[in-house]
Amino acid sequence: MLLNRVSSAGRWRIRPDGLGKVTGSLAYLTDMAREDMLYGLVLRSEHPHARIVSIQTDAAKQLPGVHAVLTYLDVAGLNAFGIAHPDQPVLCEDRVRYVGDALATVAADSITIAQHAIELIKIEYEILQVVDDPEQALLADSPQLHPKGNAMHHTTFSRGNAEDGFKQCTHIIEETYYTPRQMHTYMETEGGLFVPEEDGRLTVYSPTQHGFMDRMQLSRILAKPQEEIRIVSSPIGGSFGGKDELNVQPYGALLAMHAGKPIKMHNSRQESVRAGLKRHPMKIKMKTGTDSSGKLLAHQVSIISDTGPYSTLGAEVLNFATEHVIGPYRYEHLDVKGVSVFTNNGMSGEFRGFGGNQAIFALEGQMDRLAELHGMEPWHFRRLNMRQVEDLGPFDQPIAMTDGAEQVWAAIAKCPLWQERASMADAGLTCEEPWIKRGIGAAFTMHGAGLGVGIPDPAGGRLALAADGKIEAVFGYEEFGQGLIATLTQMLIEQFGLAEEDIRIIIGDTDVVPDSGSTTASRATAMMWKSLQRLKKPFTEQMLQKAGVRLKSSEDRLRLGEGGIRESSSGELMLTYEELARAEGSPIRCETSFAFPTSTTERVGAHFMYTYSGVAVKVELNTLTGRVKVLQQYHAVAAGPVINPQGFLGQIEGGSSMALGFALMEDALMDKGHYITRNLDTYLVPTIVDQSGLVEVEAIEQLPEKDDYGPRGIGEVGSVTLAPAIAAAIRQASGKWVAKLPVEPSFLQEAPFFLTKE
Repeated sequence: MLLNRVSSAGRWRIRPDGLGKVTGSLAYLTDMAREDMLYGLVLRSEHPHARIVSIQTDAAKQLPGVHAVLTYLDVAGLNAFGIAHPDQPVLCEDRVRYVGDALATVAADSITIAQHAIELIKIEYEILQVVDDPEQALLADSPQLHPKGNAMHHTTFSRGNAEDGFKQCTHIIEETYYTPRQMHTYMETEGGLFVPEEDGRLTVYSPTQHGFMDRMQLSRILAKPQEEIRIVSSPIGGSFGGKDELNVQPYGALLAMHAGKPIKMHNSRQESVRAGLKRHPMKIKMKTGTDSSGKLLAHQVSIISDTGPYSTLGAEVLNFATEHVIGPYRYEHLDVKGVSVFTNNGMSGEFRGFGGNQAIFALEGQMDRLAELHGMEPWHFRRLNMRQVEDLGPFDQPIAMTDGAEQVWAAIAKCPLWQERASMADAGLTCEEPWIKRGIGAAFTMHGAGLGVGIPDPAGGRLALAADGKIEAVFGYEEFGQGLIATLTQMLIEQFGLAEEDIRIIIGDTDVVPDSGSTTASRATAMMWKSLQRLKKPFTEQMLQKAGVRLKSSEDRLRLGEGGIRESSSGELMLTYEELARAEGSPIRCETSFAFPTSTTERVGAHFMYTYSGVAVKVELNTLTGRVKVLQQYHAVAAGPVINPQGFLGQIEGGSSMALGFALMEDALMDKGHYITRNLDTYLVPTIVDQSGLVEVEAIEQLPEKDDYGPRGIGEVGSVTLAPAIAAAIRQASGKWVAKLPVEPSFLQEAPFFLTKE
């Protein structure tokens, strides 16, 4: 069930890609095929850590039907990839560091032959000690996985003197929080079609969140100019960050160039689990203290993040977590340290929320514990310590100031669900069955959008009148289920007065689109909105100027409208867009290029724009089994104007579903560097049964009068606050604190652990 509280005047519309998705007629990139294509597979390591003594491929090469068997010797360019830190081997040369490491890749006439060829490749290993505990990995006597050691990245931030601050505190809470290795579990696993063209170019049809970044990385690997590589990157059957990094693209590209034929690759679910990215498991230790009135005085945090064998965006995720363990609250004294650690566990990487989920689970847990020590209503405790509208950001950096924090706090405070909490007994409301208890909890966050200071974050787009009269909106973004095409269409209709039939959206093809930056970090909608704001005046002026010449009319008597140029006052259609396109004169085309707004600080990763969000949640706890069921959710989101009501609600609902799994059931378990959880028969994700409770969403659209940054991102924030709210609700229902996710039934037998000073 869904209660729509979105107040946007925008009309509800059928998503342009909706019919194809619900009927199954829409073809994802991994559905593509060519008659003469070959099938590609990758041979991956049997061991999480080993030295490679030899690789023998002769038998595989001699197998009939095999067209290419490649090892590191066949990589013409850089034998490594990674968006920010290219340290992951394309094909390993002397060492493997996890069970997903690639040693060879094969192209054959069929999957069966390719699999047989993989089995014929003989690898001789020298087994090395497995480093599977990030804390042990930091010890001096631990095997070093990289030349610079196992500490991949450090972060620190401090203000005042935390130790002195704690001496002044009346209450102090110390707790250690643990978060799981969550899988993205997208519907479409990694894959694609790789086509060598007759002119020597390579066309890659493969899911990604940033086609231009893929093109750059493949250029380095293939030793081929970027202009000779075309990336088609949309539509995608889900990503959530998991396809932001290269996955099968290096192997499909290498095989296509060596075999001279199209290569089809598509990971099985088990292969996706083995080699794909996961959410960073984190251990977050917090010590937080208050004075006698409940004001926060000192906050000390230690973050240990398991980044797995290679960097990808592990440093950037840690930067984000460091910012968000400080979050939306005021402290006199701060001492935050973090380290991202190399291990032989599975690859960790970018995932919806980008470190914020782990950070906010811990931070909000501290707020609830402190509120209880003070005997204070937990939402009031947050209000007492919340940042004010004129305050700087978590890193003391200038930010785009809004009333979002106060608006979200007030929305949750007055919502019926939170008001119901007061009527419940301290130990939870007992239902008809005495072993069933209920509780209500809430959590709050400010979530940064964009990539942050010091990281290239381009934006922009293009509008053009095509020869057939369609108005083309051209952007370098990808559609992976978030509703980008629908949102862009809605903006064009509302801002330019067009009809849906007048518009053609062109995205996700590096040959024809500008580099609009990555479709990630809750940035795409905001940057499309800003692009259209910048394009509206020059594009409209060109259109009306050309129409005025054709109609021999003054431009101020004309306007853009549905179907064509219309008379301003009467609305009469004067000239169709197709007729305008055929008129003499220069083609109409406008382009804009700019960067995502950043703060005036030198702190790398610090954010300028934030979305504020809170959620209240009711849970039901079975005290016999320890199982938790979410009955009701109320989300308040302050993100500025709602462009696409359906998309807004879908993002918050979808994000909360992912957060439900993060809180209650999802963890890709590993043992000594091997996945125990290998498929969806043992890795459970929320189903419609788990999501059957009422979800209410309140969109807070007001922005300060002079704010010209437009709508904030909401693609991630729906996934951030639900887990700590569930933990708070469990506390009310059971009297037990939750400090480890996902919540195991055994938590009822575990004693709560925290220290107090009174």
